Amino acid sequence: MHPHNTEAMVGLRRMNKLPFAIQQARTRYRWLRWICLALGAAAIALIAWLVFHKKPAATPKPQPVSVSVAKVSVQDVPVSITALGAAQAWTSDTILAQVSGILLSVNFAEGTNVKVGQLLAEVDPAPYQAALTQAQGMLERDQALLAGARVDLARYATLVKQNSIARQIYADQLALVKQDDGIVLLDEGVVATARVNLNWCRITSPIAGRAGVRMIDPGNYVTTGGTASGTSGPVGIVIINQIEPIAVTFSVPQGDYQRLSEVSDGFRKPLATQALSQETGASLGTGQLSIADNRVDPTTGTVKMKARFDNSGDLLLPGQFVNVRLTLQTLSNAMTIPAAAVNVGPNGPFAYVVGANQTVSMQPIKLGWTDGATAVVTTGLASGETVVTDGQMSLTSGSTVKIVPPAPAIPPTQSAQSPPPAQAPP
Repeated sequence: MHPHNTEAMVGLRRMNKLPFAIQQARTRYRWLRWICLALGAAAIALIAWLVFHKKPAATPKPQPVSVSVAKVSVQDVPVSITALGAAQAWTSDTILAQVSGILLSVNFAEGTNVKVGQLLAEVDPAPYQAALTQAQGMLERDQALLAGARVDLARYATLVKQNSIARQIYADQLALVKQDDGIVLLDEGVVATARVNLNWCRITSPIAGRAGVRMIDPGNYVTTGGTASGTSGPVGIVIINQIEPIAVTFSVPQGDYQRLSEVSDGFRKPLATQALSQETGASLGTGQLSIADNRVDPTTGTVKMKARFDNSGDLLLPGQFVNVRLTLQTLSNAMTIPAAAVNVGPNGPFAYVVGANQTVSMQPIKLGWTDGATAVVTTGLASGETVVTDGQMSLTSGSTVKIVPPAPAIPPTQSAQSPPPAQAPP
């Protein structure tokens, strides 16, 4: 074959193979493009998942609860009854004039202590001195008449024995003597009355106590009814209150009355009684229960009581309201916790006890006597254990706690217009 023909045939064959190669290239390109698109979509999906997918939140570790605590302690606890009481004078006398007349003087200082028999005031004695003088003159006159009548009676007795006079004359003289005896006796009574009225012109204190505010001034006309000139009602001169000792009256429920009667052996044994200030809670003195009423008030179901206080420091004044505490007995070596540590649940009282690793547990307890801020525990706790006193509302059994000191007590603020409380005398 001619060489030129051979070359032509080779070229033709190459031209026939060219479309097939192009098709194969196009096919490979399509697959490559789809692969790239799939890889791109997968990359986009992966990026989107990484961006928008949220990891599950980790469970936060519980924070410790801040609480205040106290130790279980062993101490003697007094068992007592508290009540609202009022101080009153052990003896209170309103000094009135016993005779009518002009009040010449007032001889005491208001608010000072007076003694028995001390002169308080004086009414003009002149009219009563004159009446006494007149009564004494009448008495002396009638005593002289009685003496003369007795002399005549003695003479008549001798004559009647001698039958010298009629017996009627003797009898008449005897009656005259008896009449004069009565007149003299009446005169003596008038003299005694005049002397009493004269003594009443000096008005003295019947008791030892503290004088109050003077209710009448010198120069006023006073009467035995206690009225003064220019007034329409009874007016005394002064009120004397005995405050050493002083009484505190109060009422207790009839159930507590039974307990008091049992402890005091029917009120034959003295019971210690303490008076406390309503403002500060400070002790104002210790006395003894002296009187229990003989009936229960049906409207209130209470029994009235009265306690006697020496009141040597004059901390109690009549009319002052106080809190009264009657001690019935003392519980020795009692297990005690603050009353704030006691919680009440469906199964009864319990306390949160702080254990190891600062975790708490609910401990059922049984209570004995609760007195104010102290509670007596009979079972459930041991001495020295730590109980929660504040922050229990956020606790459950097993909670972790953080012990913090209790907040200091904030004293009550006083109004700018109100004066400061009076200081007790030393």
